[in-house]
Amino acid sequence: MFRKIALCLIFVSHFGQAQDFNNKNYAFTNVNVIPMDQEVVLEHQTVVVERGRIKEVGNTGSVKIPDGYIEIDGNGKFLVPGIAEMHAHIPSFSRGMEYIEETLFLYLSNGITTIRGMLGEAYHLELREDVAEGKILSPRIYTSSPSLNGSTIKTKEEARKKVIQYQKDGYDFLKIHPGIKLSVFNEMVSTANEVGIPFSGHVPVDVGVRRAIEAKYGSIDHVDGYLEGLVPPSYNVDIDANGFFGFNFTDMVDESLLPELVSKTKSNGVWIVTTQSLMERWAGDKSAQDLADENEMQYISKRTLESWINRVSDFQSESDYDKEKAKRFNRIRRSIINELHDGGVGILLGSDAPQIFNVPGFSIQHELRYLVACGLTPYEVLQTGTTNPAKFFGQEKEYGMVKAGQIADLVLLNSNPLENIEAFGENEGVMVNGQWLSKNMIQERLTMISQKYK
Repeated sequence: MFRKIALCLIFVSHFGQAQDFNNKNYAFTNVNVIPMDQEVVLEHQTVVVERGRIKEVGNTGSVKIPDGYIEIDGNGKFLVPGIAEMHAHIPSFSRGMEYIEETLFLYLSNGITTIRGMLGEAYHLELREDVAEGKILSPRIYTSSPSLNGSTIKTKEEARKKVIQYQKDGYDFLKIHPGIKLSVFNEMVSTANEVGIPFSGHVPVDVGVRRAIEAKYGSIDHVDGYLEGLVPPSYNVDIDANGFFGFNFTDMVDESLLPELVSKTKSNGVWIVTTQSLMERWAGDKSAQDLADENEMQYISKRTLESWINRVSDFQSESDYDKEKAKRFNRIRRSIINELHDGGVGILLGSDAPQIFNVPGFSIQHELRYLVACGLTPYEVLQTGTTNPAKFFGQEKEYGMVKAGQIADLVLLNSNPLENIEAFGENEGVMVNGQWLSKNMIQERLTMISQKYK
């Protein structure tokens, strides 16, 4: 109970209009709509939002706006669905509620209206329910279990016990981390299937990507294991020497093996969460200090920033690291993502924030650009954050499109993201579950966060 009261008090203290949000209805007028059920721009539309849902979408002039509705001028602007960050992290309760609220708002500020928390703890279950009931201003939350890894499930008995408990607790899925031995993994999979809870995350090296695919992960995140899976058996590598997501095996890859992995992934219905932003910003061209100097780092504490600088600097100073190898590593990853997409594998948008130089919300803007660099069109990239997550969760009728009957998760952009995906980085406001956050409100709150860390 204390946690719920604390969350609600913080929500009201930072946003004095908390009670008003849930009682207002809106109409976006004369706006260009990108509905996401097809690649099209519907010009001069009015979108009516009533009680948190889209009531009507139609040509401006033919749609009657009820009395008392707040009109939002969309002239020259583009209305798109809110997007999902499918590899997000919600801070631990030990970090304090103010920091938790900041993190949730940073996601919202960039048009993220759904997050899939990838390292769960018990209070996330309460948080998820408070958000669903409209008590807290936050993206919609799906939450994983606490980490299942080589330390937390060392035996088959431990695996079975924890899987059963996490399913009973009500977590949405299990989070898989490295270090799990194959026999323990197999017991975990068997138990998860028995009790009916999906699992997602990393691919432990003892498991390998092919067995992970056969086990039918809900999603394999970070494209983990795929680069290692492209190393021919003739190299007889020590798989434990793979390094940062296979970085050490970069120059052993045989891309002719990729079609088999793509086909296997597709036939087993496994989704992929890309987190390419994490890779290109950790193992990329920019130095740690260059990354630290980026504008969005103003929303991160100096202590965290120093930790990020040290970790990337240490990695980039290792004897086997060089920028040309990093370029080859990321080129291979981009090729894998492109081939998976072209092969019909479902791709989900995710950046792994907050993580190394990945600021919540802002990191998804980098991810959008990297997916275009992988070869996806802007429309296909938007699908990875809108209709694809809705399909992944079986919620196609609830969100992911600008369509009558859907929950009003919307972002008002200044320019057309189908022409340039970077348009998503410039919004005039975000609507989450029918609650409108204007550009001024967003900027005011961002300024408060920035001032705190000066």
